[in-house]
Amino acid sequence: MSNTNRITRQSLNTSNVLCVIMGGGQGTRLFPLTKDRAKPAVPFAGKYRLVDVPISNCINSGFRRIYVLTQFNSTSLHRHISLSYKFDQFTSGFVEILAAQQTFADASWYEGTADAVRKNLVHFLDHDFEYLVILSGDQLYRMDFRRMIAEHRESGADVSIATIPVRRAEAAALGILQIAEDRRIVRFVEKPKEPAVQDSLRLPAEWHARLGITGGEEYFLASMGIYVFNREVIRSLLDNDLTDFGKHIIPQAIQTHRVCSHVYQGYWEDIGTIRAFFESNLDMAAELPKFNLFDMSAPIFSRPRFLPGSKVNGAQIDHAVISDGCIINPSKIRNSIIGLRIIVGQGTELYRVVALGCDYFESQESIREHERRGRPRVGIGTNCRIENAIIDKNARIGNNVVISPAGKPDHVDHEWYFIRDGIVVIPKNASIPDGTVI
Repeated sequence: MSNTNRITRQSLNTSNVLCVIMGGGQGTRLFPLTKDRAKPAVPFAGKYRLVDVPISNCINSGFRRIYVLTQFNSTSLHRHISLSYKFDQFTSGFVEILAAQQTFADASWYEGTADAVRKNLVHFLDHDFEYLVILSGDQLYRMDFRRMIAEHRESGADVSIATIPVRRAEAAALGILQIAEDRRIVRFVEKPKEPAVQDSLRLPAEWHARLGITGGEEYFLASMGIYVFNREVIRSLLDNDLTDFGKHIIPQAIQTHRVCSHVYQGYWEDIGTIRAFFESNLDMAAELPKFNLFDMSAPIFSRPRFLPGSKVNGAQIDHAVISDGCIINPSKIRNSIIGLRIIVGQGTELYRVVALGCDYFESQESIREHERRGRPRVGIGTNCRIENAIIDKNARIGNNVVISPAGKPDHVDHEWYFIRDGIVVIPKNASIPDGTVI
């Protein structure tokens, strides 16, 4: 048994860890999905929210003291967390949101990731903990944080950063770290684009086997935005006006403290853009998805809704995820994600569609009222053709509607829809009349 595994299993007191999940800023790259909600509250994979992933990683690691920091459109995030994560009265566990607020002492909002932690540091220090774990609220991965903290302790690190091996094509869009033989980080370069700079950051091939890296290609170590800080170290590193961990705090800490790399190997995706969100969702419908929700050794938790099982009335369905409470009438659905409570009309064809679901089952009275106003019912109507699209919650798609980005610019703002990264996005609560062609 390795030293790391022995420490993980025998001597790590999980109650000595406090976890903080960064809720992000305005989420402009995920607009319009973030128009009415915080980025961590964006629905994902039919029945989850993005924030469920880091929270589940914490719970599966045995860490049950979790804060989520946010300041934009946090209402739905508050509701989701309050209804999803309730620990019993015999544990000290909690998942709590800390939203930015103006006070007499400080009238500013969160100005960056480090600033958000700094503004809540006094509150965090009221807790008894040795290690503060900082996580992102919009990434897909499975990690046992106990291993990272065990390695952090074993190496005598002040700060540890989770890193992932990436190829040269990906390195230009990420923060790349250079390490010494003892895994101590000696250099950090944000999004290196010059080939000479990239060459200087390349991980030596002879280190691959020792780090457990396979594949035989050239690799670079990219920061995953996952940090472990010792209690007194986070206090000293934030005793300034610097606002961001990745841009300011970490580069400074590398010069003054022992900052080490924890090399993670597995699936990891930063859900920062509409394209990344769209493709990551669609991958859930693959036969062997990169992020496997069927892995019950480390389940992804979410809100229990007690919905009925979905009904499929003669539809042709191929490589699709159908969530709870749906009614699928005779239709064709391929390579798509169908969220909660969606109704799909007869004769409709969906290809590469991510439908985020509905918050409610519409009553007959509501349907009749909307019909009188010339508006379709909630869901997707009959004889529609929809491809390469995201349909946000509670959208009303009429009959004989055609939606496709084919032949259109990659970026469009319209009264009824948006196009981002070549994908049509129907916003939350939108109403698309019968016969509309997008």
